[in-house]
Amino acid sequence: MSSRRQFLQTLPAAAALAPPARRPNVLVLMSDEHNPFFSQPYGHPFVSTPNMQRLARLGTVFSNAYCPSPLCLPSRSSFLSGRRVFDLQTYGNCNLFTSDTPSYGRVLASQGVHSVHIGKTDVYNQAATLGFSEMILPADRNPPGDTYVSRNPLAVQADSEGRAGGFGVKPNPFQGDNQKVAAALQWLSETAPKLNTPWTLSLNLLKPHFPHNVTQDLWDQYAAHADLPPQGREAEPANHPYAQDLRRFFGTDVFNGDKVRNLRRGYYGCITYIDRQLGVILDALEKSGQLSNTVVAYTSDHGEMLGKYGLWWKRSLYEDSARIPMIVAGPGFQPGRRVDTPVDLHDLQASLFEATGAARPKHWCGTPLQRIPSNDPQRVVFSEFQGGGTRASAFLIRQGRWKLIYNCAAPHQLFDLESSDGELTNLASKHPGIVRKLEKELRRICSPEHENQRAEDYIQRLLKALPQKG
Repeated sequence: MSSRRQFLQTLPAAAALAPPARRPNVLVLMSDEHNPFFSQPYGHPFVSTPNMQRLARLGTVFSNAYCPSPLCLPSRSSFLSGRRVFDLQTYGNCNLFTSDTPSYGRVLASQGVHSVHIGKTDVYNQAATLGFSEMILPADRNPPGDTYVSRNPLAVQADSEGRAGGFGVKPNPFQGDNQKVAAALQWLSETAPKLNTPWTLSLNLLKPHFPHNVTQDLWDQYAAHADLPPQGREAEPANHPYAQDLRRFFGTDVFNGDKVRNLRRGYYGCITYIDRQLGVILDALEKSGQLSNTVVAYTSDHGEMLGKYGLWWKRSLYEDSARIPMIVAGPGFQPGRRVDTPVDLHDLQASLFEATGAARPKHWCGTPLQRIPSNDPQRVVFSEFQGGGTRASAFLIRQGRWKLIYNCAAPHQLFDLESSDGELTNLASKHPGIVRKLEKELRRICSPEHENQRAEDYIQRLLKALPQKG
């Protein structure tokens, strides 16, 4: 792997020049585990997100945004580095092995853009190595992180009964996130006005990530909405071998109806909490006069199944796990616009460079969102999951209305996302030509067989290096 110095030498010569002082700034609020379908800009009927609506009115909603991988460390690592998960080999949440690849914060800082990261890191290396101009209240995952990495045999996480009770009112449930928001407000009021160069600020909050504990007012707000998912374990997608693996891995078949209802109720409150923090940030930018020259983005690292098909949390390439919110306003983004073209977190990261005028490494993934047309049926978006929880790797290709999940050790799945069935019916046997077409697009990006074997080899290295349990 190239050293940081060698990497930075590959940047265009123009990168040595500082961007113009009047270029826009960029603020990204990244939550954790937010399924976009549970928000007003994405059409939810009762989850209250007025500030996401406010941001949508000011800017552009990307209706079909995906994460690079539906798990924290792989997705965040990919966003920070501009590289695919299979390229980085950050397959899961185990951080026993680290990588020395440069972050976007380092590359921006090398060109005179003041890059700031606040809150959760949970990426391919420790926060101190990432090279941001400022790293405030970083929250690294303690090594070795998640050790349930074995796929064959399938590792099974402990404490499913405890997880089933992860909801309800709790004292100070948002204390950590409140501290991060306070730090962002202080930075915006004290440091940002003194800078004479563009800046980027990434504010990383933990909610609505499990557990779904909330304050009394938020618990009460959704008292009438403790509901069940529209499709449970009886649905066709729930019976796919990978879905069965995930329920076994998490032990979620112990979640009864009351627990499911209350977990969902708490999740709704956590989303509204995050929305309030977005409002606080927007108010601060507006009050300080910085809003008109700041690109503001709201997104998340992955989604949340929330009981659909009997699945919870992430690690699935179904829409509720792999999709993310992406709402962006400010210079370069048209107010009130909706973009149906599929995009991902790489495209958002590319937007930071586009806005600030910095040169981005040419081999990094992604196209600036500012350049994405409203409806490009040919554009391909890729996601992958190769960590623990399923028996083998899986890869997602989205193009236009069609979505292929290529499963290395189970039947492939093809869905028409514009049909009324969505993901309820696997159409792979009815449309073999479309499967072949999307598989061809997948193989332009990687060989699924080769990457599945690389992932398995990596997992075996991890298992040998990890402390032995028991």
